[in-house]
Amino acid sequence: MLAFDPGSTGLLLMDFQNGIVALFGDQGIVLVERAVQARIAAHKAGIAVMHVRVGLTEAESADVPPQNRIFAATAASRRLNADGSSTQIVASLAPTEDEEVFRKRRVGAFSTTELGSHLRSRGIDTLVLAGLSTSGVVLSTLRDGADRDFRILVLSDCCADPDPEVHHLLMAKVFPRQAEVILLDDFIASCQG
Repeated sequence: MLAFDPGSTGLLLMDFQNGIVALFGDQGIVLVERAVQARIAAHKAGIAVMHVRVGLTEAESADVPPQNRIFAATAASRRLNADGSSTQIVASLAPTEDEEVFRKRRVGAFSTTELGSHLRSRGIDTLVLAGLSTSGVVLSTLRDGADRDFRILVLSDCCADPDPEVHHLLMAKVFPRQAEVILLDDFIASCQG
């Protein structure tokens, strides 16, 4: 069984927001259901649960430079309006009072948020990652988190990518270099005892 200290562990539910989940169709619905299961297990074990979502204010959209290949077109279209419904966390994962939400302005969860300092101030040194997409927020957060010396666990079946081959390659070949890739059932079992 996987061992971790619940008091120093945080579950990051990343980009489970209306507009992104919708891009995954039926798979998105399944992934949200799995994320709900991970959240329930985390709460029962006393693990902190945090949400990360992407959304840009009008001023932040205007500040995205044209050379930013991921955000330039999206920012110009205003599809990531910070207050719009597409950037809000899906209803079935709506944050509870004890769950914090970090709004980011780029791909990874760390670079444009206070997440790193917040985790350190709470004594969290282990992160469990779930999110959409594998080659986006999960990859960026894993790499940055590992560089910040966090222990990283990735819930492989609570992540997906628009390209299933890329998802598989990252989970099988890239992520294991810096993280432990596990299944939701393994996480739940570890939370129970």
